[in-house]
Amino acid sequence: MTTLPERAAYQCYSAVNPIHSTIYFSPDCGEELAKLGLEDSSAAYFVSRAAAMGRVGPGTVTATFFHFSHELVARHLPAAWDVVSPEAALEARLRAADSVLRRVLGEEVIASKEMAEAAELALRATEACSRLARPLYAAHADLPVPDAPHLALWHAATLLREYRGDGHLMTLVGAGLDAVEALASHTATGKGMSTKWVLLTRGFSAEEWEAGRQRLRDRGLLTADNELTEEGARLRQSLEDETDRLDAAPYEHLGAAGVARLTELAASFTKTARENGAFPADLLGNR
Repeated sequence: MTTLPERAAYQCYSAVNPIHSTIYFSPDCGEELAKLGLEDSSAAYFVSRAAAMGRVGPGTVTATFFHFSHELVARHLPAAWDVVSPEAALEARLRAADSVLRRVLGEEVIASKEMAEAAELALRATEACSRLARPLYAAHADLPVPDAPHLALWHAATLLREYRGDGHLMTLVGAGLDAVEALASHTATGKGMSTKWVLLTRGFSAEEWEAGRQRLRDRGLLTADNELTEEGARLRQSLEDETDRLDAAPYEHLGAAGVARLTELAASFTKTARENGAFPADLLGNR
């Protein structure tokens, strides 16, 4: 087993993940799906991300996405599949990824040898990912790798994102946190979605959000001012530590030199994307 520098795997993931996430904060995917008749933004998100699993119902999506209200999911699925098939949704998402990355990175970066190198490294890392108990990762791992290097990198970033995400959900369930409690405790760290964005996108009401915060207070995890208590901070850290452990395989497989190089390349791409407005300025925060 390769020994990596402390937090090197997490730093690599943090550099690579935004390359996938660009599609969630741009209009491109929604516009592609609207052309096919699916105009609601929440429906577009559920369809585009769930399509790799096929024509699944709301229960499967609520279980695998975790951080969304089941009522919101059920409002759109399975009805959305009558408008856009999973196959068409996957094609639309890939077209969107292409247009987004070309816009936020630029044609020179898209065509660079560094892009091709990053794609090769990221795909090599995914070779060590296991499908066992990782439903979203496993579904995406069955998809073909795109030929274009920037889309191959986006695909690999998707695999690494869903692999880590599946593992993270295991830790949340183990800690006895429901969707709102998980979101609220993450928001309190200052590294999670701000309250504004949670309420805009996750389908929970302000009352449900406050009730979740109260449950965290009752457990001694959150203060009256919605800051993490010492116990709450320890819990969030333990969740991250366990997620790191469950997510170690792809980066250990890539090796220290490969992880360092992929981190360097992906961080450069992510920096360019941020500077070109790929993400909202108020996306993260502890309020």
